[in-house]
Amino acid sequence: MKRRNFLSSSALNTLALGFGLSGFAKTSFSDDSKSRKQAKNTSAAAQGPIAICTWEFTQANATAGKLLDQGYNALDAVIQGVAVEEENIKNTTVGKGGSPDREGNVTLDACVMDHTGNCGAVMCVEDITNVAALARKVMEDTPHVILAGEGAKEYALSSGFKAENLLTEASEKAWKEWLKESKYQPIINIENHDTIGMLALDAEGNISGACTTSGLAYKMKGRVGDSPIIGSGLFVDNAVGGAVATGMGEEVIKTVGSFLIVELMRNGMSPQEACEEAVRRIVTTNPNHVNFQVAYIAINKKGETGCYCIHPGFKMMKYENGTNNPIVAGSHLQKN
Repeated sequence: MKRRNFLSSSALNTLALGFGLSGFAKTSFSDDSKSRKQAKNTSAAAQGPIAICTWEFTQANATAGKLLDQGYNALDAVIQGVAVEEENIKNTTVGKGGSPDREGNVTLDACVMDHTGNCGAVMCVEDITNVAALARKVMEDTPHVILAGEGAKEYALSSGFKAENLLTEASEKAWKEWLKESKYQPIINIENHDTIGMLALDAEGNISGACTTSGLAYKMKGRVGDSPIIGSGLFVDNAVGGAVATGMGEEVIKTVGSFLIVELMRNGMSPQEACEEAVRRIVTTNPNHVNFQVAYIAINKKGETGCYCIHPGFKMMKYENGTNNPIVAGSHLQKN
């Protein structure tokens, strides 16, 4: 079957990944000297395969990193890495256990992109846990880039994925409590903590990425954020690097943030500088940025990495040479 490529129509020949995955206040502007120090701390020459992910998803990033050390390619590593959080019922922002929409339905979004520029995405999927693996299935085995809603679920079931109830007892209880006031005001670094995005540079020097989420808690039915949108939530150009976004998806979409970061790197910026500029594009056009969080992570072909956000509190995990450490991101705003 002919497969659609995001950048070209060339066919992709890659390993098929099995989809039976097991669980495993007041603010002020920061100064540039701190930003440059952050860039220096997170940009070092690659000594081996590297995995980075949004937020402090330690086990997920370690899973991907260890697979890279064993010789797995970047796409296999990131999909199995993010699956750890998709299957973690204590994580209310990804996969099974994710917070529902206003009607009480858990809907998941995800996308993947490999080193050839090929990509796949699924949106508003119910009852399927490992939607990153499903997005890969769409990428590799259909003529499409995106499947949504019932169509995506039907394709998953026909491809061997198992249906299960994604609304856990804890998430349902929290949703019913929310219904008492039905107030929609996302809490920075909590409800905006809605995505695991992961990028990997493998031993062959190839970069791939995955992004998966249950979206904002108590979103409107049918709402889709940036996470499954290629160029917004995730973008990879193997000649340059890759980037992933997290936070308020509507704001990331407006600037096509991940694509922007890769293009800035193409034009000579480091991953750190590119992440900072992408955040500035948002805050300089939206005075309401004090009320929401957006964060980016990025990696280039040299293995240099970067991360930056609007509000303090965001961390990136980085696995390299057998070590897996959190990196505190610099922020456009700082607490007094």
